[in-house]
Amino acid sequence: MNQNDDALDNDNVITNKSGNRPFADVLQAHLTRREVLIGGLAAGAAGFLPTAASARFGEDWQNYGSGRRHNRLIGFEPVPVAEGTGPEPAISADYQYDVLIPWGEPIEPDGPAFSWPPTAEDQAKQIGIGHDGMWFFPIDSKGPASGLLRNLRESTRGVLAINHEFGINTHVLGKDMPESLEDVRVSQHAHGVSVVEIARDKKGHWQTVKSDVARRIHVNTPMAFSGPVAGHALLQTPNGNIPLGTVNNCSSGPTPWNTYLTCEENFNGYFGATNQESEWEPTEEQQRYGFSSNGFGYGWHLFDRRFDLSDKDYRNEENRFGWVVEIDPFDASQTPVKRTALGRFKHEGATSVIGKDGRTVVYMGDDQSFDYIYKFVSADDWKRMRKQGKSPLDEGTLYVAKFNADGTGEWLELSMNNPVLAANFNDIGELLTYTRVAADLAGATPMDRPEWTTIDPNGMVYCTLTNNSARTEPNAANPLAPNRDGHIIRWMDSDKHTGLTFTWDIFLIAQTTHGTEDTFSDPDGIWADPDGRLFIETDGGQKDGLNNQLLVADTKTGELRRLFTGVTDDEITGLTVTPDRRTLFVNTQHPGNGDPSVTNFPAPIDGVTVPRDCTFVITRKNGGVVGS
Repeated sequence: MNQNDDALDNDNVITNKSGNRPFADVLQAHLTRREVLIGGLAAGAAGFLPTAASARFGEDWQNYGSGRRHNRLIGFEPVPVAEGTGPEPAISADYQYDVLIPWGEPIEPDGPAFSWPPTAEDQAKQIGIGHDGMWFFPIDSKGPASGLLRNLRESTRGVLAINHEFGINTHVLGKDMPESLEDVRVSQHAHGVSVVEIARDKKGHWQTVKSDVARRIHVNTPMAFSGPVAGHALLQTPNGNIPLGTVNNCSSGPTPWNTYLTCEENFNGYFGATNQESEWEPTEEQQRYGFSSNGFGYGWHLFDRRFDLSDKDYRNEENRFGWVVEIDPFDASQTPVKRTALGRFKHEGATSVIGKDGRTVVYMGDDQSFDYIYKFVSADDWKRMRKQGKSPLDEGTLYVAKFNADGTGEWLELSMNNPVLAANFNDIGELLTYTRVAADLAGATPMDRPEWTTIDPNGMVYCTLTNNSARTEPNAANPLAPNRDGHIIRWMDSDKHTGLTFTWDIFLIAQTTHGTEDTFSDPDGIWADPDGRLFIETDGGQKDGLNNQLLVADTKTGELRRLFTGVTDDEITGLTVTPDRRTLFVNTQHPGNGDPSVTNFPAPIDGVTVPRDCTFVITRKNGGVVGS
């Protein structure tokens, strides 16, 4: 594989050798589309939902196809398959889009303008590349809006925190490999997170504005560690260098206290080994996390010793990556904090919800073939903990999911209270540093690349499983072998998200849509709105020549429509809205794989100008709620 292929396809590499019973082993492999969409979860959900909510949920699903009247959630004209191809985006005739913050734009209006290739100094003050997960934090007339329930009138100004997952060398540097430390710094500064303040002008266009909160957080930004692994020997290097940086920031999520959680996914690919001092062989733990002598071909280890696995002075540097990082979007002086209680793995996202007794629950996926779904439950009511000066993300319990063939499931505790884990780890710090190994030992269910999670108005949790071509045996939770197109699973936790059991079902199998006007594959980004619409983004080879796309599904009826398609060879990712839900922000990542002969978006087509990752601002032409 070339460097581009490695960067784009590394999630399909298999590092899980546990032998745990796979999800595909656990439902029948041949399900009709109606069976999948209707499912059997509504009845099971009744035991976990308030009476009115469960009755409403069950009735809506039971009425699917019955001819009884339903309050339709999706009314827009879908993008036809024939229009969703080529070097330019396509959008529903009922919608429109603008382009915001392309890669290289200054994070403040008076910053350095884009030039290609950028310098390291400029890139540290510019929007990064690889736009991915993001969140809009509204600002009202008195300052930052507080809590999860926003003032719906305050939807014209806010802080946008946005992840930058990866940037291919040829795209960022204009060359296959870095030739100096300066080249490495350019690449490093293109990764991480951007925090910008944006506002809508009188003509309805969004733009960045001068702000005290604007900043870049990248691979060389000082970091703090908190929770059970903070101060642990596995985070210390012989060199004694301070913790720096966050990388491969994929999906994200807000917290109930108005901070931003950014997730480190394929961090292993930025490390390599020069073998100049001694021959390097990966440990079992490093193998489980996919470390290799050349990584994904970024070449950082050739000029930056921190990323050289064979440099003994920087032993354990790799353990400082693979965490969920908390950022205060309204305080540029804050040091980002890596919350170790949430475990170390290839975090795809972190979806927070307030559970029983006010406890914070965070759902997370580990995006690699045959890896796992996790959740974290805080030790106490989040408000009480914060009043006591504690982070709700530092004290609590991490669990991993086991799916049973009968549609039930269990959350397996990952702590020293588990005798199997206590016999294999010296302490909780070691266990959380090697979370994947702990999940293997606990007996978790290997999944088909679990990615984003979201929670619908009734408390149902949805998770996208992008694909798994390596699967040879189907099971209930992963019913296709091989699973080339992916599916969406859903579950209802007992005891308002904090319980140790759940009931699950499959919401949608992407393969069932092929040959139809709503065809799609490789679901990735996902978000449920307060009305029950499910926004689905794709990342992978679409059928019928389609570019990657954004679709909207009605969770009550299963209706599915295509709202938007991107450009050739891009990924559609990132989902956030303004409080009034009249503005939707989504991203295009690696348009044309960075090749100007494929697309020049967002510039006019000229075959020369380098394409640039950017954010789309999507609105309904009649000013209605997005997705309607």
